[in-house]
Amino acid sequence: MSVKTSADVLIGGKIYTLSGYESEEYLQKVANYINNKINEFDEMEQFRQIPADMKATLLELNIADDYFKAKEQAETLEKAVREKEREIYELQHDLISANIKVENSEENAASLEKENKDLLLNKAKLEASLADALLGKVKGQVATGQDGQPGDGNEAKPPADGHSSAAGQPEDKKHNPNRKKPNTPQQATGNQS
Repeated sequence: MSVKTSADVLIGGKIYTLSGYESEEYLQKVANYINNKINEFDEMEQFRQIPADMKATLLELNIADDYFKAKEQAETLEKAVREKEREIYELQHDLISANIKVENSEENAASLEKENKDLLLNKAKLEASLADALLGKVKGQVATGQDGQPGDGNEAKPPADGHSSAAGQPEDKKHNPNRKKPNTPQQATGNQS
């Protein structure tokens, strides 16, 4: 609990001892406020001419007016503060939602980027595989010599039946006794009469 303090203050030319749980500086500030109010009224000609009890009542009314105006202003400021706090809360909520959306978008972007890299890698593999297949087909069509090396296309090729002559040249069709002669139209018709 706070310690009770006392302070001697000068109000309206008289010394008063004020006591309270506030600091001495605060008590002097209150006395100073009342002195300023008395000085405001003393500057008015008609205030000086009225009786002392009425002066005190007018002073009290003026202080009460200041109090209610200050209280109304404080309530207005408190209402504005509450409104701002509500707006800040809503903005924080919106910010959190936006951050979650950004994180989800970043995760989605990272996932799509990984998927894109995988697809590009797969595409490169397929292109390489297709290129290898096409090159293998082309290499298979190139003529090769007897030693298995690609030749110039002028080398002798063995006949389709696998027989070759001693010189490695195809056998002459006229001198092959094992070769059947093709049927001619006359042989195919023969003597059918």
